[in-house]
Amino acid sequence: MRFLTRSLMGLFLTFLTIALLFLAAFQLWQAVDARRSGGPPTRGPSEQVYAARIITLTPQPIQPQMQVFGQVQSRRQLQLRAGSAGRIVMLDPALQEGGTVRAGQLLVRIDPSAAQAALESRQAERDDAQATLEDAGRAVTIAAEDLAAAERQAQLREAAVTRQAELASRGLGTSADGETAQLAASTAEQAVISRRAALADAESAVTAARNALRRAEITLSEARRALSDTELRADFDGRVTEVTAVEGGLVGMNEQLALIIDPNALEVQIPLSLDQFSRLVGDGGSLQDHAVTVTLDSGGGRLTAQARLDRSAASVAEGGAGRVVYARITQGGGALRPGDFVTVQIAEPVIPDAARIPAAAVGTDGAVLVVAADDRLAASPVTVLRRQGDDVIVAVPATLAGSRIVAERAPQLGIGIQVRDVAEEAADPAGPPSEQQARRESGDSRG
Repeated sequence: MRFLTRSLMGLFLTFLTIALLFLAAFQLWQAVDARRSGGPPTRGPSEQVYAARIITLTPQPIQPQMQVFGQVQSRRQLQLRAGSAGRIVMLDPALQEGGTVRAGQLLVRIDPSAAQAALESRQAERDDAQATLEDAGRAVTIAAEDLAAAERQAQLREAAVTRQAELASRGLGTSADGETAQLAASTAEQAVISRRAALADAESAVTAARNALRRAEITLSEARRALSDTELRADFDGRVTEVTAVEGGLVGMNEQLALIIDPNALEVQIPLSLDQFSRLVGDGGSLQDHAVTVTLDSGGGRLTAQARLDRSAASVAEGGAGRVVYARITQGGGALRPGDFVTVQIAEPVIPDAARIPAAAVGTDGAVLVVAADDRLAASPVTVLRRQGDDVIVAVPATLAGSRIVAERAPQLGIGIQVRDVAEEAADPAGPPSEQQARRESGDSRG
């Protein structure tokens, strides 16, 4: 059985070989007969023309868009911290995650009973100090009147001494009367000194009472402040986040209860390389005012806001090499939230005499393929200024202004290759074929 199969296979291959030899001889006879008759060859040589997308280099002012990433953060926020320890007895319904509060709105009240009692005690101490000051004032008045009376009495005693001296000079008085008058005058003078000391003591008491009243008022002010610390209010209009307070809970001094963020004061923190930062600074090295587009893009939607460059960081983080700039959101930031990771496009200064072309048009050698007048390709080097996604911005010298270049370089395209524009064929599909196409089609028909 195996011998029969091999025999049939050999017979089949023999007939196939004979058939192919016969076909080859027939083709050779046809070619020789056509040459003898003087007819044209069945297929003439033709150059292959490749299709390519052609664009025109038109120099114009172009404003590049620097695309980087950043994070949204709040420029104004308030940490709501407990000013006193105690139990929370009132919690505003707005104090919840995402709640909206107004400036001056009462948000939290901590049990004020201890602070109220302390305030009333300090009020009583202040009243006592006020009464002491008033008593000291009255004592000063009395001491001053007593001093005035003692001085008048001393004056009378001095007058009596003078009369006794006059009588003695006339021989009418006795020496005993003179001594008695002088002793009374001395006693009156001593009384004046004593009243002056009493007035000084009364005035010192007034000074001490005033100081005591001042200390009592300071203590009263502290008690009022301690009472006011039991109430926490919003300093500005904002939204609430990071809420930890619960009604009835015990809180300690300076414990954070919530965080209030101003939604109208948002900014974007943008890290840049030194090369990117150098494009945004002026001659003096200061950051210039540039327009910024902030985009929050996700699978479910796209949010866009407008911003302006505001400032740059004053220092560089440890281990960092670039610069950090901040852009102030001016419009459309109501839907953004601190912590959002966003895409940022910064408008750079305008570049004159430039063109935006596909990145595939520039080869690894930094050159583009220019289409000459005979539709053949020539290489011309260009200077790449910026990269914008799938495109590049190149400088257009005067020698390349208005030239046509290949938009997408393919492996089969090179210097000296002839090309045709696919856009022209798409615009006029029924138009006349090119000369090379006509020669190729005529050759095919002769074959």
